[in-house]
Amino acid sequence: MGEKLNAGYRDLLAQRAALDEQIEALRSVERGDVIDWIFEQMALFQIKPEDLVSRRGPKKHSGPVAAKYRDPQSGATWSGRGKAPRWMADQDREKFLIAD
Repeated sequence: MGEKLNAGYRDLLAQRAALDEQIEALRSVERGDVIDWIFEQMALFQIKPEDLVSRRGPKKHSGPVAAKYRDPQSGATWSGRGKAPRWMADQDREKFLIAD
């Protein structure tokens, strides 16, 4: 009886496996056509492989940022990024600037 209960499920798994094989075969065939088309476009527009490298420049690594402001009383610092600290609230930021 257990085999009857999950026969539909097994059939669907077999169908999925068959579809996955068909998809992979067709992708392999069409991939070659797409690569040929890309080479044609590159030749037409005189695009070199190095032109395809990201034009955004190197990735920026985020990390600690140097302190820009210092509280003279507590010595606490702030980089100038994000929400301003309470010790700076309603005051001129210039007086907290750290001299270079």
